[in-house]
Amino acid sequence: MGDNFLASVGYRTSGMTVSPTAERLPDASPASLDVRNRILCDTLAGMDQLPMDAPRVATVTEVASVAGLLDAFNREFDTPTPGKDVLATRLGRLLAGGNVIALLTGDPAVAVALLTLRPNVWYDGPVALLDELYVAPELRGQGLGSALLAAAEAVTRQRGGELLEINVDGDDTGARRFYQRHGYVNCEPGEDQPLLYYYRELGNAMS
Repeated sequence: MGDNFLASVGYRTSGMTVSPTAERLPDASPASLDVRNRILCDTLAGMDQLPMDAPRVATVTEVASVAGLLDAFNREFDTPTPGKDVLATRLGRLLAGGNVIALLTGDPAVAVALLTLRPNVWYDGPVALLDELYVAPELRGQGLGSALLAAAEAVTRQRGGELLEINVDGDDTGARRFYQRHGYVNCEPGEDQPLLYYYRELGNAMS
């Protein structure tokens, strides 16, 4: 899991409302991905420090690249990982479904973001969760993380989403500063108590 912070990228927190500004693109067909990537490039074109290789929506044929980066992320921080092959198998299924979206930077890929969309009764569109954000160590500090975050927001808008959530470890001050700098908050409007994240491992569903 990406509960790690990598010098300028790799995380989760809770917060920021984003308004839908583009047509929803619900499927993961090649034609749809081409349209998404064109809109993504148009959206990112206004960034002051856009990296040389703009983020793109990964195709199912790029699952090995996505899996390799996610596996490297966890290994760097001694976090359990099932390995690249298992991740690639899971990603092949998930990316084909359309509600899990991977963003890649570079060819070969050197940075990745993983985004999950889910329905929510309080919003007309989906709520997005930024599951992972990772940049290879030798390329940090060049704006790749910021570009991936902007791309994740753009994709969320494209799909009609109004909220992007991220979870960050409480003691991960670097990640917290990064997201706060980009407009994210960890408390409800008018409140001063931080939002908290709870979880419970449920084990095998059949047990």
